[in-house]
Amino acid sequence: MLSDQTLISDIKAIISKSRDNAIRAVDHQRTLMYWHIGKRIFEQEQQGKDRADYGKYLTGYVAKELEPEYGSGFSRRQVELFRQFYRVFPIANALRSQLSWTQYRLLMRLDLEEQREFYIAETIKNNWTSRQLERQVFSNLYERLLLSNDKESVLAIAKKEKLPSDAKEIIKDPMVLEFLGLKRESAYYEKDLEGAIISHLQEFLLELGNGFSFVARQKRIHIEGDEFFVDLVFYNRLLQSFVIIEIKTHKLTHQDIGQLQMYVNYYDRIEKLPHEHPTIGILLCASKNDAVVKFTLPADQKQIVASQYELYLPSEQQLLDEVNKELDSFVSKV
Repeated sequence: MLSDQTLISDIKAIISKSRDNAIRAVDHQRTLMYWHIGKRIFEQEQQGKDRADYGKYLTGYVAKELEPEYGSGFSRRQVELFRQFYRVFPIANALRSQLSWTQYRLLMRLDLEEQREFYIAETIKNNWTSRQLERQVFSNLYERLLLSNDKESVLAIAKKEKLPSDAKEIIKDPMVLEFLGLKRESAYYEKDLEGAIISHLQEFLLELGNGFSFVARQKRIHIEGDEFFVDLVFYNRLLQSFVIIEIKTHKLTHQDIGQLQMYVNYYDRIEKLPHEHPTIGILLCASKNDAVVKFTLPADQKQIVASQYELYLPSEQQLLDEVNKELDSFVSKV
Protein backbone atom coordinates (compact mmCIF):
# COMPACT_ATOMS: atom_id res chain seq x y z
CA MET A 1 0.00 0.00 0.00
CA LEU A 2 1.32 3.44 -0.98
CA SER A 3 1.97 5.90 1.84
CA ASP A 4 0.00 9.12 2.35
CA GLN A 5 3.18 11.07 1.62
CA THR A 6 3.43 9.38 -1.78
CA LEU A 7 -0.15 10.46 -2.48
CA ILE A 8 0.71 14.11 -1.70
CA SER A 9 3.85 13.93 -3.84
CA ASP A 10 1.84 12.56 -6.77
CA ILE A 11 -0.79 15.30 -6.42
CA LYS A 12 1.89 17.99 -6.28
CA ALA A 13 3.42 16.58 -9.46
CA ILE A 14 -0.01 16.72 -11.17
CA ILE A 15 -0.49 20.34 -10.07
CA SER A 16 2.99 21.32 -11.25
CA LYS A 17 2.54 19.64 -14.63
CA SER A 18 -0.89 21.22 -15.11
CA ARG A 19 0.46 24.66 -14.27
CA ASP A 20 3.33 24.23 -16.71
CA ASN A 21 0.92 23.12 -19.44
CA ALA A 22 -1.34 26.09 -18.71
CA ILE A 23 1.57 28.53 -18.94
CA ARG A 24 2.68 27.00 -22.25
CA ALA A 25 -0.87 27.13 -23.59
CA VAL A 26 -1.25 30.79 -22.64
CA ASP A 27 2.12 31.66 -24.16
CA HIS A 28 1.23 29.87 -27.39
CA GLN A 29 -2.06 31.74 -27.62
CA ARG A 30 -0.18 34.98 -27.10
CA THR A 31 2.24 33.99 -29.88
CA LEU A 32 -0.71 33.24 -32.19
CA MET A 33 -2.25 36.60 -31.29
CA TYR A 34 0.95 38.41 -32.29
CA TRP A 35 1.05 36.44 -35.55
CA HIS A 36 -2.54 37.37 -36.45
CA ILE A 37 -1.87 41.04 -35.64
CA GLY A 38 1.19 40.92 -37.89
CA LYS A 39 -0.83 39.27 -40.65
CA ARG A 40 -3.56 41.89 -40.45
CA ILE A 41 -1.05 44.75 -40.58
CA PHE A 42 0.72 43.16 -43.55
CA GLU A 43 -2.58 42.73 -45.42
CA GLN A 44 -3.44 46.38 -44.83
CA GLU A 45 0.03 47.40 -45.96
CA GLN A 46 -0.39 45.52 -49.25
CA GLN A 47 -3.55 47.51 -50.02
CA GLY A 48 -1.52 50.71 -49.88
CA LYS A 49 1.67 49.38 -51.42
CA ASP A 50 1.80 52.29 -53.87
CA ARG A 51 2.27 54.67 -50.96
CA ALA A 52 5.87 55.21 -49.87
CA ASP A 53 6.65 54.25 -46.27
CA TYR A 54 3.07 53.09 -45.72
CA GLY A 55 4.32 50.14 -43.65
CA LYS A 56 6.16 52.42 -41.23
CA TYR A 57 3.12 54.66 -40.99
CA LEU A 58 0.87 51.67 -40.20
CA THR A 59 3.03 50.28 -37.37
CA GLY A 60 3.28 53.73 -35.84
CA TYR A 61 -0.46 54.29 -36.15
CA VAL A 62 -1.35 50.88 -34.64
CA ALA A 63 1.03 51.42 -31.72
CA LYS A 64 -0.38 54.90 -31.07
CA GLU A 65 -3.91 53.51 -30.89
CA LEU A 66 -3.14 50.36 -28.87
CA GLU A 67 -0.35 51.23 -26.43
CA PRO A 68 -2.39 53.60 -24.22
CA GLU A 69 -5.01 50.87 -23.70
CA TYR A 70 -2.91 47.68 -23.73
CA GLY A 71 0.47 48.83 -22.43
CA SER A 72 4.09 48.74 -23.57
CA GLY A 73 3.64 45.28 -25.11
CA PHE A 74 2.12 47.15 -28.07
CA SER A 75 4.79 49.80 -28.54
CA ARG A 76 5.87 50.68 -32.05
CA ARG A 77 8.90 48.40 -31.77
CA GLN A 78 6.69 45.51 -30.66
CA VAL A 79 4.17 46.09 -33.43
CA GLU A 80 6.97 46.09 -35.96
CA LEU A 81 8.05 42.72 -34.54
CA PHE A 82 4.51 41.35 -35.05
CA ARG A 83 4.67 42.37 -38.70
CA GLN A 84 8.13 40.83 -39.09
CA PHE A 85 6.93 37.67 -37.33
CA TYR A 86 4.24 37.10 -39.94
CA ARG A 87 6.65 37.78 -42.81
CA VAL A 88 9.26 35.32 -41.49
CA PHE A 89 6.72 32.64 -40.48
CA PRO A 90 3.78 33.11 -42.90
CA ILE A 91 2.02 29.79 -42.12
CA ALA A 92 0.14 29.73 -38.81
CA ASN A 93 -0.12 25.92 -38.70
CA ALA A 94 3.68 25.71 -38.81
CA LEU A 95 4.05 27.56 -35.51
CA ARG A 96 5.11 25.14 -32.78
CA SER A 97 3.44 25.26 -29.38
CA GLN A 98 6.69 24.10 -27.74
CA LEU A 99 8.34 27.41 -28.63
CA SER A 100 7.73 30.62 -26.71
CA TRP A 101 7.35 34.11 -28.10
CA THR A 102 10.83 34.93 -26.73
CA GLN A 103 12.29 32.04 -28.71
CA TYR A 104 10.50 33.11 -31.89
CA ARG A 105 11.94 36.60 -31.44
CA LEU A 106 15.41 35.04 -31.38
CA LEU A 107 14.70 32.96 -34.49
CA MET A 108 13.53 36.02 -36.41
CA ARG A 109 17.08 37.34 -36.30
CA LEU A 110 18.29 34.48 -38.49
CA ASP A 111 18.51 35.13 -42.21
CA LEU A 112 18.33 31.59 -43.59
CA GLU A 113 15.31 29.30 -43.44
CA GLU A 114 17.49 26.22 -42.90
CA GLN A 115 19.04 27.89 -39.85
CA ARG A 116 15.61 28.49 -38.37
CA GLU A 117 14.53 24.91 -39.17
CA PHE A 118 17.63 23.56 -37.42
CA TYR A 119 17.19 25.60 -34.23
CA ILE A 120 13.44 24.89 -34.05
CA ALA A 121 14.07 21.14 -34.32
CA GLU A 122 16.88 21.21 -31.74
CA THR A 123 14.86 23.36 -29.32
CA ILE A 124 11.92 20.94 -29.41
CA LYS A 125 14.10 17.82 -29.27
CA ASN A 126 16.19 19.07 -26.33
CA ASN A 127 13.50 21.14 -24.59
CA TRP A 128 15.82 24.17 -24.60
CA THR A 129 14.92 27.21 -22.55
CA SER A 130 15.04 30.63 -24.20
CA ARG A 131 18.42 31.23 -22.60
CA GLN A 132 19.81 27.95 -23.90
CA LEU A 133 18.54 28.66 -27.40
CA GLU A 134 20.07 32.13 -27.27
CA ARG A 135 23.43 30.69 -26.28
CA GLN A 136 23.36 28.14 -29.11
CA VAL A 137 22.42 30.79 -31.68
CA PHE A 138 25.09 33.23 -30.50
CA SER A 139 27.72 30.46 -30.43
CA ASN A 140 26.80 29.67 -34.05
CA LEU A 141 26.06 26.01 -33.39
CA TYR A 142 24.64 25.44 -36.88
CA GLU A 143 27.68 26.90 -38.65
CA ARG A 144 30.08 24.92 -36.45
CA LEU A 145 28.36 21.64 -37.32
CA LEU A 146 28.58 22.56 -41.01
CA LEU A 147 32.38 22.62 -40.75
CA SER A 148 32.45 18.81 -40.73
CA ASN A 149 29.02 17.88 -42.12
CA ASP A 150 26.80 18.66 -45.08
CA LYS A 151 23.66 20.76 -44.64
CA GLU A 152 21.24 17.90 -45.33
CA SER A 153 22.83 15.67 -42.68
CA VAL A 154 22.81 18.43 -40.03
CA LEU A 155 19.10 19.11 -40.59
CA ALA A 156 18.17 15.42 -40.79
CA ILE A 157 19.80 14.64 -37.43
CA ALA A 158 18.21 17.71 -35.82
CA LYS A 159 14.76 16.61 -37.05
CA LYS A 160 15.33 12.98 -35.93
CA GLU A 161 15.06 11.84 -39.53
CA LYS A 162 18.50 10.27 -39.19
CA LEU A 163 20.50 8.88 -36.29
CA PRO A 164 24.16 9.93 -36.11
CA SER A 165 26.50 7.14 -37.18
CA ASP A 166 29.77 9.05 -37.06
CA ALA A 167 31.29 11.07 -34.20
CA LYS A 168 31.89 14.02 -36.52
CA GLU A 169 28.15 14.33 -37.12
CA ILE A 170 27.55 15.57 -33.57
CA ILE A 171 30.96 16.73 -32.26
CA LYS A 172 31.77 20.36 -32.96
CA ASP A 173 35.04 21.85 -34.03
CA PRO A 174 35.64 24.32 -32.57
CA MET A 175 34.00 23.85 -29.18
CA VAL A 176 33.05 27.16 -27.61
CA LEU A 177 33.67 27.33 -23.85
CA GLU A 178 32.94 30.98 -23.12
CA PHE A 179 30.78 29.94 -20.15
CA LEU A 180 33.93 28.88 -18.26
CA GLY A 181 34.78 32.56 -17.75
CA LEU A 182 38.47 32.03 -18.55
CA LYS A 183 40.44 34.79 -20.28
CA ARG A 184 41.97 33.71 -23.56
CA GLU A 185 45.07 35.84 -22.98
CA SER A 186 45.99 33.88 -19.84
CA ALA A 187 47.95 30.64 -19.55
CA TYR A 188 46.20 27.66 -17.98
CA TYR A 189 47.21 24.24 -16.81
CA GLU A 190 45.15 21.34 -18.10
CA LYS A 191 43.85 20.70 -14.57
CA ASP A 192 42.55 24.31 -14.46
CA LEU A 193 40.53 23.84 -17.64
CA GLU A 194 39.31 20.44 -16.49
CA GLY A 195 38.23 21.86 -13.12
CA ALA A 196 36.37 24.71 -14.81
CA ILE A 197 34.54 22.22 -17.05
CA ILE A 198 33.45 20.14 -14.03
CA SER A 199 32.27 23.33 -12.27
CA HIS A 200 30.17 24.18 -15.34
CA LEU A 201 29.20 20.61 -16.25
CA GLN A 202 25.61 21.42 -17.24
CA GLU A 203 26.77 24.08 -19.70
CA PHE A 204 29.50 21.76 -21.01
CA LEU A 205 26.96 18.98 -21.65
CA LEU A 206 24.86 21.48 -23.59
CA GLU A 207 27.90 22.36 -25.68
CA LEU A 208 28.76 18.70 -26.27
CA GLY A 209 25.29 18.19 -27.71
CA ASN A 210 22.65 15.47 -27.91
CA GLY A 211 22.77 12.30 -25.86
CA PHE A 212 25.82 12.94 -23.66
CA SER A 213 26.02 11.99 -19.98
CA PHE A 214 28.94 12.36 -17.57
CA VAL A 215 30.69 9.18 -16.34
CA ALA A 216 34.01 9.99 -14.64
CA ARG A 217 36.81 12.48 -14.09
CA GLN A 218 40.46 11.39 -13.88
CA LYS A 219 39.42 7.79 -14.48
CA ARG A 220 42.25 5.50 -13.29
CA ILE A 221 43.19 2.62 -15.54
CA HIS A 222 45.84 -0.06 -15.00
CA ILE A 223 47.80 -1.60 -17.84
CA GLU A 224 50.24 -4.33 -16.82
CA GLY A 225 51.29 -2.55 -13.62
CA ASP A 226 51.37 0.95 -15.13
CA GLU A 227 48.78 3.50 -13.99
CA PHE A 228 47.15 6.12 -16.22
CA PHE A 229 44.45 8.73 -15.70
CA VAL A 230 41.86 9.62 -18.33
CA ASP A 231 40.80 13.28 -18.06
CA LEU A 232 37.05 12.98 -18.70
CA VAL A 233 34.78 10.08 -19.62
CA PHE A 234 31.26 10.52 -21.04
CA TYR A 235 28.72 8.22 -22.64
CA ASN A 236 26.60 9.02 -25.68
CA ARG A 237 23.33 7.11 -25.85
CA LEU A 238 22.69 8.03 -29.52
CA LEU A 239 26.01 6.63 -30.67
CA GLN A 240 25.89 3.98 -27.91
CA SER A 241 29.55 4.47 -27.12
CA PHE A 242 31.93 5.75 -24.48
CA VAL A 243 33.41 9.16 -25.25
CA ILE A 244 36.85 9.95 -23.80
CA ILE A 245 38.04 13.54 -23.68
CA GLU A 246 41.68 14.45 -23.20
CA ILE A 247 42.44 18.12 -22.56
CA LYS A 248 45.56 19.73 -24.03
CA THR A 249 46.25 23.41 -23.40
CA HIS A 250 49.08 23.40 -25.97
CA LYS A 251 49.18 22.79 -29.69
CA LEU A 252 48.30 19.19 -30.47
CA THR A 253 51.19 16.76 -31.04
CA HIS A 254 51.33 13.25 -32.47
CA GLN A 255 52.25 12.01 -28.97
CA ASP A 256 48.91 13.37 -27.67
CA ILE A 257 47.08 11.45 -30.40
CA GLY A 258 48.96 8.27 -29.53
CA GLN A 259 48.09 8.65 -25.84
CA LEU A 260 44.39 9.04 -26.59
CA GLN A 261 44.48 6.12 -29.02
CA MET A 262 45.79 3.92 -26.19
CA TYR A 263 42.90 4.99 -23.93
CA VAL A 264 40.38 4.34 -26.70
CA ASN A 265 41.87 0.87 -27.31
CA TYR A 266 41.67 0.11 -23.58
CA TYR A 267 37.98 1.06 -23.38
CA ASP A 268 37.19 -0.92 -26.52
CA ARG A 269 38.88 -4.06 -25.19
CA ILE A 270 38.07 -3.83 -21.47
CA GLU A 271 35.06 -1.57 -20.78
CA LYS A 272 32.88 -1.75 -23.89
CA LEU A 273 30.02 -4.24 -23.86
CA PRO A 274 29.34 -6.42 -26.94
CA HIS A 275 26.25 -4.43 -28.02
CA GLU A 276 28.01 -1.06 -27.76
CA HIS A 277 29.78 0.76 -30.58
CA PRO A 278 33.50 1.59 -30.64
CA THR A 279 34.78 4.17 -28.16
CA ILE A 280 35.22 7.75 -29.37
CA GLY A 281 38.18 9.87 -28.35
CA ILE A 282 38.14 13.67 -28.42
CA LEU A 283 41.33 15.70 -28.13
CA LEU A 284 40.21 19.07 -26.81
CA CYS A 285 43.17 21.28 -27.64
CA ALA A 286 44.21 24.93 -27.73
CA SER A 287 45.30 24.63 -31.37
CA LYS A 288 45.96 21.88 -33.88
CA ASN A 289 47.45 21.01 -37.22
CA ASP A 290 44.87 18.96 -39.13
CA ALA A 291 47.60 17.42 -41.29
CA VAL A 292 49.35 16.05 -38.17
CA VAL A 293 46.07 14.44 -37.06
CA LYS A 294 45.48 13.04 -40.54
CA PHE A 295 48.91 11.44 -40.93
CA THR A 296 49.15 10.15 -37.35
CA LEU A 297 45.95 8.12 -37.61
CA PRO A 298 45.01 5.36 -40.08
CA ALA A 299 43.21 6.62 -43.19
CA ASP A 300 39.89 4.93 -42.34
CA GLN A 301 39.95 5.85 -38.63
CA LYS A 302 36.78 7.53 -37.34
CA GLN A 303 37.16 7.09 -33.59
CA ILE A 304 39.59 9.94 -32.82
CA VAL A 305 38.45 13.53 -33.29
CA ALA A 306 40.53 16.64 -32.62
CA SER A 307 38.49 19.67 -31.61
CA GLN A 308 39.96 23.07 -30.91
CA TYR A 309 38.44 24.98 -28.01
CA GLU A 310 37.64 28.68 -27.97
CA LEU A 311 37.20 30.71 -24.79
CA TYR A 312 35.06 33.33 -26.54
CA LEU A 313 32.11 33.38 -28.92
CA PRO A 314 33.33 33.39 -32.54
CA SER A 315 31.52 35.62 -35.00
CA GLU A 316 29.21 34.11 -37.59
CA GLN A 317 31.45 35.50 -40.35
CA GLN A 318 34.51 33.75 -38.90
CA LEU A 319 32.72 30.42 -39.02
CA LEU A 320 31.24 31.04 -42.47
CA ASP A 321 34.76 31.79 -43.73
CA GLU A 322 35.87 28.43 -42.29
CA VAL A 323 32.90 26.65 -43.93
CA ASN A 324 33.77 28.20 -47.29
CA LYS A 325 37.42 27.24 -46.82
CA GLU A 326 36.38 23.63 -46.22
CA LEU A 327 34.17 23.69 -49.32
CA ASP A 328 36.95 25.15 -51.47
CA SER A 329 39.34 22.47 -50.20
CA PHE A 330 36.82 19.73 -51.01
CA VAL A 331 36.14 21.09 -54.51
CA SER A 332 39.85 21.33 -55.29
CA LYS A 333 40.24 17.61 -54.51
CA VAL A 334 37.35 16.51 -56.73
